[in-house]
Amino acid sequence: MNERITGALFKQMVLHGAAVITAHKQAINDLNVFPVPDGDTGTNMSMTIGTAVTELRKSSPATVDQAASVTASALLRGARGNSGVILSLLFRGLSKGLKGMESADAAAFAAAMQEGVSAAYKAVMKPAEGTVLTVSRLAAKRAVEVAAEEKDVEKVLEEAIREGRETLAQTTEMNPVLKKAGVVDAGGKGYLLILEGMLAELRGEPMPQQDEDSAPEKEKADFQAMNVEDITFAFDTVFIVRKATPNISLEPLRTYLNSIGDSLVIGEDDEAFKVHVHTNIPGNALNEAQKYGTLELAKIENMRTQAEDLAAGKHVQSTDDLDAVEQSLEEGAAQQPEEDAHTVAAPEKPYGFLAVCAGAGLEAVFRDLGVDGVVSGGQTMNPSTESLLKGVDAIPAETVFILPNNGNIIMAAQQCGALTEKKVVVIPTKTVPQGITAMMNVDFEAPDAQTITDAMTEALATVTTAQITYAARNSDFNGFDIKEGDYLALEEGKLFGTDSSLDTLLQKLAEDAANRSSSFISLYFGEDVTEEDAQKAAQVFEHTCPNAEVAVLPGGQPVYYYIISME
Repeated sequence: MNERITGALFKQMVLHGAAVITAHKQAINDLNVFPVPDGDTGTNMSMTIGTAVTELRKSSPATVDQAASVTASALLRGARGNSGVILSLLFRGLSKGLKGMESADAAAFAAAMQEGVSAAYKAVMKPAEGTVLTVSRLAAKRAVEVAAEEKDVEKVLEEAIREGRETLAQTTEMNPVLKKAGVVDAGGKGYLLILEGMLAELRGEPMPQQDEDSAPEKEKADFQAMNVEDITFAFDTVFIVRKATPNISLEPLRTYLNSIGDSLVIGEDDEAFKVHVHTNIPGNALNEAQKYGTLELAKIENMRTQAEDLAAGKHVQSTDDLDAVEQSLEEGAAQQPEEDAHTVAAPEKPYGFLAVCAGAGLEAVFRDLGVDGVVSGGQTMNPSTESLLKGVDAIPAETVFILPNNGNIIMAAQQCGALTEKKVVVIPTKTVPQGITAMMNVDFEAPDAQTITDAMTEALATVTTAQITYAARNSDFNGFDIKEGDYLALEEGKLFGTDSSLDTLLQKLAEDAANRSSSFISLYFGEDVTEEDAQKAAQVFEHTCPNAEVAVLPGGQPVYYYIISME
């Protein structure tokens, strides 16, 4: 019988729980289809609790409070993926429940489990049933019920696990994605394995051997049956930020991240916070988070490619493979033919121009305006500094002006100056229309680069940019009730309006252009818009803004149906 959990015992319980899930992590990966079928839940949970193992082995906690605190702090910083962050939150709440205790009896430990569940639910933006949250909630509820009459911690934890197993079996019916794949929730299964390891320690059982080549589990998801196209937000993004101030509110950040992605979980302590989110624009998430402190670590993985590899039976690449990938790339570069290598063009003229855009039509516009080189990129596909540097060095000019045309690309562009012998000037264009306007104000015969810089920069203030895209999910942002499939209008990067009718949004933007007394309006239509529809859109602006010159141009851009320039 164990009536109290000491610091030393809690430490060993966590070590045992970590050993159990590590021994079965591949089996958990084989179940992982929710929220996306990327097959990494077991790996993420194992590596998350593994960080606690490392820290606990360095310490000799005198109290259960100390042991739980060390565990929670390590888990927060080591949390990987959605499941890892939720696991860290469960232990964070557990630590709060055990705060100030030298040891914990059955009732205190059960109450701490309940505290862990509360912390996890509070941090998850939109909790889904049939997940680790459901399993942990009902397991903790049962623990509290049993602890009201039972003093043996072993029996309390045993009953909690039994309830958790029954709940886990029901997750297949609770969650449509799990039902389609015919499996139980991977995160819930992983959490129960950790609890089973902790119970095994209470019973004095030996730790399992870390043998990943053991016999495979019978239950395995049919990943080929899962539709990769159902992954709305491609990039699994996890990062840690050290807080600027201990009590800083993260609610505005939570609202913003939820507007650009899903599966959002934020865990925090007094010093730092950790974010997990699925999004198509991880750069935006990182930039916004840095307003709250200093970025420490980040991990970004493409879940679509992971899911495709998993369905094809291939090795699923993750950030764990970075060292091997880097070596492979270096070896490939060494074998690359000389003509494909990065070369620096000798200067033949004083000034050159490099623009970033996506779409053949937009590229043609920039080249017509005198741009020497174009790097493909924009929203959802920001080019690297290396790509920009190659573009700069390929232009035969002494000074190269870069037009990033996206706020998330400006920083990468600014790094080029220190990496090339050429003089690099970054014009801080945040939109394609700004870039086009800047090029229209270039004096190619200017006496010096500063004159060109000043003219291009001053021109940016004369143009207003609007963009129309669509909502990939339901959300509530800045007072707008956004429904999946609605059209979204952005103006200068801020949400202007949303509507189920594209015509309605175009009319509102036309009225705004009229209010601004715009003289020149250009509509660049995207790859999903026909020229006929674009001409109809132009008629809306011509009717509403009779004194403006309205132009329609094929942009061919992805993501945005229309990019609208108003000057």
